[in-house]
Amino acid sequence: MTAEPVRLIQILYRAALDSIASARRHLKLGDIRARSRAISKTMAIITELSLSLDHAAGGDLSKNLAELYAYMQTLLIRANVEQSDPPLAEAQSLLSVLFEGWQSCLELEKPAVGAGVDAVRVRAYEPVSCAY
Repeated sequence: MTAEPVRLIQILYRAALDSIASARRHLKLGDIRARSRAISKTMAIITELSLSLDHAAGGDLSKNLAELYAYMQTLLIRANVEQSDPPLAEAQSLLSVLFEGWQSCLELEKPAVGAGVDAVRVRAYEPVSCAY
């Protein structure tokens, strides 16, 4: 509950990636119920990511992310209906790229080693954004 906003996004991406990996594993094992649950969990996480977008501040980046999230939802639905791995693999690949981007943002938000308490205090009150 005390995590920075960028860290929370990173946690959601990690959870979505874990759920897709689980869905792919269950697909291979033929466990329909577990596969469907994992896909549903991934869809719920992507829905949460989509709802967290700030379209007023995010501009084109926010719009593009919304479209990408919608596309991933379509992939997940297709994977579930067709019981097919390629849409899951594509969604996993897309989420991995986004996750890496957010990891980079998190690294940018860390204060420099040896910067002292004042640098941490100032950074804590700055808005978080990776739209540079």
